[in-house]
Parts: sequence; structure tokens; C-alpha cells
Amino acid sequence: MRGLLILLRLPFILIWLVSSLASVATIYSMASLHGRDRMNRAWSSMLVRLCGVKVKVIGKHHPQGSALWVANHVSWLDIFILAGIRSVMFIAKSEIRGWPVVGWLVAKVGTVFLQRGQRHSLKKVGDEMQLRFARGEVLGLFAEGTTSTGFDVLPFHSSLFDPAIRAQVDIQPVALRFYHHGQRSDFASFVGDETLVGNLWTLLGATGVSVEVEFLPVLTAQQCQEMGRARVCQQVQQAIAAAVRLAPAPESATAAHATGTADTALDDAVCDDTVTVNRL
Repeated sequence: MRGLLILLRLPFILIWLVSSLASVATIYSMASLHGRDRMNRAWSSMLVRLCGVKVKVIGKHHPQGSALWVANHVSWLDIFILAGIRSVMFIAKSEIRGWPVVGWLVAKVGTVFLQRGQRHSLKKVGDEMQLRFARGEVLGLFAEGTTSTGFDVLPFHSSLFDPAIRAQVDIQPVALRFYHHGQRSDFASFVGDETLVGNLWTLLGATGVSVEVEFLPVLTAQQCQEMGRARVCQQVQQAIAAAVRLAPAPESATAAHATGTADTALDDAVCDDTVTVNRL
């Protein structure tokens, strides 16, 4: 059964990849912002469906205009799950840019890359974020800086909350809860030494994988200005953690201690005020 599912799904994944590359290389740059947004949503939602993952959206996401979505990070598929709901560009580690094919693709569609451990890169990313917000874009941030098993959250890094607060945009927490055959599971998590191809292979051969995407109450720009970066980071982390723990995890599960290869490269302050983009 598993082998048959892989044989059925893999050709469609390859078609998706080729068509996405062809579109980006030809018509993507000529399309309007609205047109590019529609393409991003279509590509993302299609990939999630081809991987056999069902998505259930709970709550209301920020309907229009610029915003920062902050989510817990479980799988490489998180990016496509969220981008299939509303076109959202993510902040990712610079190493992804060097990945064959995929790195070129995500760079072309507008991913913001951060070089780990480089403060000048943090300032550059902060400036780029403010430009994107000024254009009315939504940016996505995995503030844990890496993936977890999804049963809890790791400490959040606060540095990249600062550009959103200075740009006076709303910040919306988003909780991702993964299930396998109706039970909370780390089946789809991308952690440890697992490779991207290995994780994709696991998904292509599986059934019953689903994810709940819960959009939590928005922190308005005014609230964020009043609270400051550290408190905003803390409140967002607490809100996501409470939502992630909402459904009980299996007793055998270890809560969010394993980290993976999909880290988004935040090596600075953990919900404190020791580092700010302004000083960099």
C-alpha cells in the first residue's frame, strides 16, 4: 500500500516541481502583485494536497494589509500550509538558498534569507522586512528558530519581532497541530537527522495526515508599541504554547526537545531586550 501511494503521488510531485520552476522562470516576474499572490497560494495548496495532508483552518486570519504571522515550526511543509491560506513570504536561513532547485525557487518567489550568527545580516533582514510591510505584504516567522516534534514549543527568539513593531503592523500568533489518523502525532515532524527527501518520502507513502491551523487573536500594532518587543514575544509564545497543548499528546511523546535541519536561523535574544535591530 505504501509503495503504491508513492508511485501514484511522486509523478504529480515532479509535475508540480517542473511547472512551478517554469512559471517562475517565465511569467512570475511579469505578473502583478495580486497575480503572484494567487500563484503562490495555488502552488502551495497543491503541494500540500499532493502530499496527502488535509488542512483544517480554525479562527480568522489577518484579512488584508501587512502583518507578521508567528507560528510554531514542525515541518518543512509548514511554509506551504500557511502560504496556501494567504500568500505569505517567510524568513529562512541562508543555507536554503544553496539547495539545488528548491533554493532557486524559494529565492525567486520572495523568501527573506537570514545568515545565522551575523548581526549585519539581522539588520539587513530587518530593513527588508520593513520594505515588505510597506508594500502591504504578510511575512511569516518561525520564532523558535528550528523545528520541534509539535507537542510543545521551544523558546522563542525576539529579534525579528522588532522590525514589525517599528513598522507598526499587527502580529498574529498561529498554532500548528499535526495529527495522524485522528491522533496527535509527530509523524510528519522534520526533526533530528532526517533529510528533506526522507521526510517527503514518508509523507508520500502515508495516509491520515492532517493539520489544524489555528489563527489566534491578533496583537494590534498599537498594543505591540505599548508592550515592547520582549513582552510581545512572550505573549505570542504563551498563546501558541497554550494552543499547541490544547489537544493531548501521546504519553510516549517527548515534548518539543528534538530539533531538526529546517531551522530558520535565529541565534539572538530569547524573548528579552538584549539585542535590537536598531543597534545593529
